[in-house]
Amino acid sequence: MKGKHLVILIAPLAGVSVLVAHFWGGPWSTMRWIGFAMILFGFAMWSVAHVQLGTSFSATAQARKLVTHGIYSKVRNPIYVFGSIALAGVCLFIEMPIILLAFLLLIPIQILRARKEAQVLENAFGEDYRAYRKNTWF
Repeated sequence: MKGKHLVILIAPLAGVSVLVAHFWGGPWSTMRWIGFAMILFGFAMWSVAHVQLGTSFSATAQARKLVTHGIYSKVRNPIYVFGSIALAGVCLFIEMPIILLAFLLLIPIQILRARKEAQVLENAFGEDYRAYRKNTWF
């Protein structure tokens, strides 16, 4: 794994570690436990998706390679999906569910980004991408 990819994986893990350390001493409510579980699940799946995407990962929509294995065989945009689950978990973990309202503004942005990526991939891979899209979610 290249250095920049390792940093992309380690940075969120460090952030979660600091968050958990900060709240470790206080009582853990049901909401905090649910948030913690969502963070762990979301980050773990986000990490797997990032590794499976490999060198095709980029901050902008690019068509380097059509990745259709692993998580990508079921979900076209697992980085968005599982990253969102982890962020929603953070909102619950810090016991400020009102922040979830701000989080909801992120969803249309992610949908727009996914559509732009879909257009780039369809232009580059044509029928292969359309067939892949029919068999996957989001």
